[in-house]
Amino acid sequence: MNPSVGALLDEGVRALARPHVEDARREAQVLLGHALGVSRAWLVAHRDDAAAPEGASRFRRLLQDRSDGQPVAYLTGEREFHGLAFRVSPAVLIPRADTETLVGAALEALPAGGRASILDLGTGSGCVAVALARERPGSAVTAVDASKPALDIARENALAHGVEIEFLQGDWFAAVGSRAFHLIVSNPPYVALGDPHLERGDLRFEPPGALASGPDGLSAIRRIIAAAPLHLHPGGWLLLEHGHDQADACAHLLREAGFDPVAAFPDLAGIRRVAGGRLVRNRPSR
Repeated sequence: MNPSVGALLDEGVRALARPHVEDARREAQVLLGHALGVSRAWLVAHRDDAAAPEGASRFRRLLQDRSDGQPVAYLTGEREFHGLAFRVSPAVLIPRADTETLVGAALEALPAGGRASILDLGTGSGCVAVALARERPGSAVTAVDASKPALDIARENALAHGVEIEFLQGDWFAAVGSRAFHLIVSNPPYVALGDPHLERGDLRFEPPGALASGPDGLSAIRRIIAAAPLHLHPGGWLLLEHGHDQADACAHLLREAGFDPVAAFPDLAGIRRVAGGRLVRNRPSR
């Protein structure tokens, strides 16, 4: 006899035993919905229905992979960000709620109805660039990443959400030459090399080059801040996501590079997660 949807969900919760049962239940629902090709709401409404044998088999394989530590987003190939579904793979970082703080800060810097030029450095899945392109449709968005596989994913996401974005492959600003923008955003690598968190949880499966940056985690941030004045119009903004304990260091680097005012943007937990500054002087010559 085929197991019911409810029985499979209960099996999943047991298999994904967590300190917080609600986390296991949510993950089991996401994986079962993916295995059966249905929504989480459908699972709730059809708890007593018999599950198709092939769907049950797919679900149990997913449970095993998740128990081995593989991220749910990579198993389903999708993660929600800013109310949108994004395709993801091990080629890109998994979009996280913290990064929605970066989008919110960017929207504060860009008046609705404006026609700004936006540069997203290290775009990964393209989640930030796509979100900004949808929220500010009059703006021209350029997204850069050093990884071709990441850009392939980002292009798919832009197409899926019906936005036009210029995608360029290169190392930070190298791909844009001498061009200048009204807003530069980035979620760069900011974890210190050797940080034990890199060997825990989902981080073990994500691209290392998108996570770690130098002995203090600030190497990429230093490079971006130092070069940004060459690529910003006067009055333009630079906004960077950073680690939970890097806000003061980022603010110092921004001030040294000629940004004023310098602002900090907290995440939903009240932790300063994004640093930004406005370029008040003319662009320096090369």
